[in-house]
Amino acid sequence: MTVRFEELKKAADESWVGLHGQQAWIRVGSAICGEAAGSEEVIEALQGEVAKRGIKATVSIVGCLGPCYAEPLVDIITPGGSRVFYNNVTPELVPQIIEAHIANGQPDSQLAFAYEGDTAVEEVSPLYDLPMMKGQVRIAMRNAGNIDPFDINQYIANGGYAGLDRALTSMTPEEVLQEVKDSGLRGRGGAAFPTGVKWGFLVGSKSPVKYILCNCEEGDPGAFNDKGILESDPHTLIEGTIIAGYTTGASNGIVFIRHGHEGPIVKTQQAIKQAYEAGLLGKNILGTDFNFDIEVSLTGDSYVAGEETALMESIEGKRAMPRFRPPFPAAYGVWGKPSNINNIKTLAYVPEIVSKGGEWFSSIGYERSKGTAIICLSGHIQRPGMIEVPMGITINQVLYDIGGGPTPGHSLRMLQTGGPLGGVLSADKASTTLDYESMAAAGAILGSGGIIVADERTCAVNMARVLAAFCQFESCGKCFPCRLGTGHLVEVLERISRSESRPGDLELMKSVGTSMAASSLCGHGQLGYNPIQSALSYFEEDFRSHIVDGKCPTGQCSEPIIAPQRTRPHRWSAPAQGRAPLPAGRLALR
Repeated sequence: MTVRFEELKKAADESWVGLHGQQAWIRVGSAICGEAAGSEEVIEALQGEVAKRGIKATVSIVGCLGPCYAEPLVDIITPGGSRVFYNNVTPELVPQIIEAHIANGQPDSQLAFAYEGDTAVEEVSPLYDLPMMKGQVRIAMRNAGNIDPFDINQYIANGGYAGLDRALTSMTPEEVLQEVKDSGLRGRGGAAFPTGVKWGFLVGSKSPVKYILCNCEEGDPGAFNDKGILESDPHTLIEGTIIAGYTTGASNGIVFIRHGHEGPIVKTQQAIKQAYEAGLLGKNILGTDFNFDIEVSLTGDSYVAGEETALMESIEGKRAMPRFRPPFPAAYGVWGKPSNINNIKTLAYVPEIVSKGGEWFSSIGYERSKGTAIICLSGHIQRPGMIEVPMGITINQVLYDIGGGPTPGHSLRMLQTGGPLGGVLSADKASTTLDYESMAAAGAILGSGGIIVADERTCAVNMARVLAAFCQFESCGKCFPCRLGTGHLVEVLERISRSESRPGDLELMKSVGTSMAASSLCGHGQLGYNPIQSALSYFEEDFRSHIVDGKCPTGQCSEPIIAPQRTRPHRWSAPAQGRAPLPAGRLALR
């Protein structure tokens, strides 16, 4: 039976209105951050309290709203009232909240975090007046924290699948591709390649079987936005993938998720199941002649599994190791069929671009970096969490205006951006504009959007050592420049951290890093020296303290071992990084 979008929309709207009808609606943030903070126990307490009091209320989950520091977040909306949020809720607080807000009809302003709606709540701030929410522009995260990720009707009621309907019924594939090109959307997985151009490579293939691959490997330390989207709004990915399939003439989609990320896995599988049941996947989608299928593929392999050709190897049941190129995926991809690989965030933008137009999206952002960036804040910062901000604001604005700055009593010292292959930046580089070109000029990458904040208690040598150790552990080992090079870098950094460095260690690391960049098969080895290089560039004094003074400047590294008495004097020297040389006469290790 053919299902029309108008029918789906009507049923979804009725369901949404019903949730705001004659009884209270209680929502609990239950993404990974919420569960880690105890949301499951809070849900049980809410259900028990409502049942005990005989209150008619709907208790459901939502994904991550963004302010992870406030989890577990609970919000309550009563008929005719505003939506009121309560932060850091524990099971012990549940009776007090239910008593005040539902039994007595008066939100507890002492416990309330914020409200959203036309009815003001005394002594409580509007949600989007909160520092972490103010200034955000939500596109990919538009439904995060607002809808139940297990309920397709809630997605449709909030504009979901309208972009797909427009594409299938009112636009040709060529017109959709042009909108994506006009939007200026660039890949959000790290490479920042123009999405429309990349899709165009697949359009040129006449193969009857073509694949759209959605990458949610996301093994980066400090990054959780891919998982955040799948846990909060998996249908935005499903819709974006179907549109990509229609545009490129693809027949199949595969969502690639790291094994063990149960929340994203279960919610994505359920979203796919519901899309099939609604006639949004399978044969003759929305009554058209377009057919498209999606499935989930899991990997338990290393971080390198996120590299596009290693991802395809994993899908095929092999070890996740990069392939030699050419041939490129658009010609020979998964199962030997033409394939296109996109990050989850990239595809999550597509429904809104198709609904509102490429010109609308390109009006947001900065120069060649169009749209928004989804940033994950973690480390020594007052308000860790996930935000979506327009490209072009500065890192300082993100850290201080939104994140609240470093933890009280401490000062910003360094930033680690773009995952383990990104850069280590000094505090003075926090004035850098949040866009691809400016970040690259600063010696870092925006990458997957993770920003780890470190205060004055952090040693740059230790930071570089931890990142290098991660890269060594996660190397697939296929090519020897990466397999051996990452091991050499860790060995040298271990020596330096223990103040046992040898003459020429810094030059050795530079030589190893240069070889890795020139001859490794994929970006894991090619960029493996990048965090060390940037740490040396900005925090030369930390390396000097270990090598020359025999101690860690912050005390964070292992207890230093005093090096044996040297038989000849040494002069301090760091590899040229584009900075002015140290004044003559300063000690060095050669």
